[in-house]
Amino acid sequence: MPRLSKLSRSIAGKTALVTGAASGMGRATAHLFADEGAHVAVTDLDADKVARVVEEITAAGGSAAGWVLDVSSAAQREQVVSEIVARWGGLDILVNNAGISRQLDLDAEDYVAVWNKHLDVLLTAQVMLIRVCMPHLLKSGGGRIVNIASTEGLGATRGFSPYTAAKTGVIGLTRSLAVEFGTRNVTVNCICPGPINTGMTAEIPDNAKAEFARRRVALKRYAEPEEVAHGTLNFVLPAAQYITGQVLAVDGGLTVRNA
Repeated sequence: MPRLSKLSRSIAGKTALVTGAASGMGRATAHLFADEGAHVAVTDLDADKVARVVEEITAAGGSAAGWVLDVSSAAQREQVVSEIVARWGGLDILVNNAGISRQLDLDAEDYVAVWNKHLDVLLTAQVMLIRVCMPHLLKSGGGRIVNIASTEGLGATRGFSPYTAAKTGVIGLTRSLAVEFGTRNVTVNCICPGPINTGMTAEIPDNAKAEFARRRVALKRYAEPEEVAHGTLNFVLPAAQYITGQVLAVDGGLTVRNA
């Protein structure tokens, strides 16, 4: 009996650009995509860390190259995308993962500077990088964009108003662009990670993490970066061609738990 399924769940041979890929969720995404056969452009601010991730991937038999990229720099965005396309002949997948986070109250002396930086890196850089990548994604015959937001875009924690505002904006951006490119074979989706063991949460004491997870998370634990990466992978599969404008909370049940 012939197979009933017709749509591919393979990204082998696809070219993927992952920002913030030197650590945490970005690194896990880069590794996972390479394991699945994609050519991965590893980009981040730290050249040594980028080189280390590329070495890890290639040592495991994957295809990867690295670029130093400040996502808030227009010149670097243009140059890096141009070099990625020149190297692999196109671009199929963009994962907007680069991020920063700082806790401060509205009356903090440097609030305006922190606000501007968060909006630049977390929101403006995402849409500007999409603008640079879009001509290539349109040519790919099935472009995929995944924007990384946060459960802070679905709720709020005191002292994170710049971060929360930017991540809420990412959700709105995702939905708007999904509609804009709905007839042009490019899907745009969003991941909202919850409590994850990354560099941003490394300074939180283990007992505080355990208490938070016990009180707030249905699965009673923090996630590992790879668990988020698998959610991202599902959005970029060729078979995911009818999924767009969606916001997936990878949060262990945090956003559905009332008490």
